[in-house]
This record gives sequence, structure tokens and C-alpha cells, in this order.
Amino acid sequence: MSAPRLIVGISGASGAVYGLRILELLRDGPVQTHLVVSKAGHTTLAHEADVTAGDLERLADVVHPHHDIGASIASGSFRTLGMVVAPCSVKSMSEIAAGTTSGLLTRAADVVLKERRRLVLMVRETPLHRNHLRTMAELSELGAIIAPPVPAFYIRPRSLEEIVDHTVGRVLDLFDLEVGAAHRWNGIADARVTR
Repeated sequence: MSAPRLIVGISGASGAVYGLRILELLRDGPVQTHLVVSKAGHTTLAHEADVTAGDLERLADVVHPHHDIGASIASGSFRTLGMVVAPCSVKSMSEIAAGTTSGLLTRAADVVLKERRRLVLMVRETPLHRNHLRTMAELSELGAIIAPPVPAFYIRPRSLEEIVDHTVGRVLDLFDLEVGAAHRWNGIADARVTR
């Protein structure tokens, strides 16, 4: 039996480190990662993380060009665990909600929705106006999970890396993928949190 597959999309919103870290954490795991990055996603990665396209692509098992609408991940017959878009821009979120996809990233997300697979959108925008919120609600009704990358301070983070790791660890929990990155709450009586 082949390895389970997870599609990782990186759009042009700020927060490219989330998609990058997901790929790093899954690199040597039992999941086959399928990466698709929008043009704006590559720009943001270069600006925020000093990561080249080649550096990023080496972390994924399979890389799909954003313009390749004939890619395997554009079809529902290609079985996956689902897809995470990390980060997810408002533009990508809006395309997915409307079903009018302009590239492979949003097409793959649309396929995940129609096949009733898990779609997690790490929407990265603030503040939010009413249409943003309506679009998120609509996507939730369609079956998507809206998971903005909001820091959890109960873990008492000592670095930005700890915040990012906990956030992506919790997102990967949504796919039942344990990577040892999320702190686990033991209750208020025990002030310590453990990995």
C-alpha cells in the first residue's frame, strides 16, 4: 500500500514559514507531501524566509507547478488525506469559496472539498471585514476548517520557532499526524506543558 498523501499549498499571504515548517516536519515521515505554491507564495517565501524555490522543493516529495491544472492533485480520483493551505491568502480563500479557481492551488482545494476530504485553511489576514468573515463561514459550511495561525501563549513560548511549531503541530493534528511539535495541555492544576 502506498504512503498516505497530503497536499501542502503555500499562497502569497504573509506567514510562509508555516508552509515551510510543515514540509520540514513531514520530510522524513510516513506521509507523501505534494507541494503547490502560487507565484505570490514564492515571492513571499523569498522575502520572509530567504528560501529559494529549489530549497523549498527539496522538502517535498512531489512538486506541482501552479499552472499545471492537469496535475494529479487536480483530480478527485487521486486519493489524499486532504490539503492544508499554509498560509492562505484572502484571494485564495475567496476563489476556493466561489469555486472559480485560477490555478492549481485553488483547484486542488476545490477538489478536496468536493470529495469531502479534509481542507484546512490557515487564513492570514487582519483585521477582517464582514465579507472575509462571511466567506470563512461559507467555507466552514462547505466542510473546510478555518485555522488562522493564532499563537497559543499558554505554552509559554521562548521563541518564535516554538510558536510556529506549536501552531503547525496543531494543524497537523487535524489530519491525525503526530510530529511532536505541539505542546499538550495537562490541565490548569499542572502549570507545566509537555510535548
